[in-house]
Amino acid sequence: MAKSHSDINWLECELIEQIPGKVSGRPVVRGTRILPDAIVNSYDAGESLANIQEDYPGLSAAQILRLIEFAHSNRTQAVP
Repeated sequence: MAKSHSDINWLECELIEQIPGKVSGRPVVRGTRILPDAIVNSYDAGESLANIQEDYPGLSAAQILRLIEFAHSNRTQAVP
């Protein structure tokens, strides 16, 4: 069974931070209140990189690509 985004340990990604009280303590993109799952879900739903960057102008294309790459490489590992 493949990992869902919620099974990903986002804190292993250098772009992510988790601060108690910020967005209910959920992992967010460092320096923002953006949930990484939102970025990856948009991409997986067929949104283009350009559209995602329009929706999240505080993120660079490189950051968006890194989040997608991180999620995809971590969720393809099998869960026992």
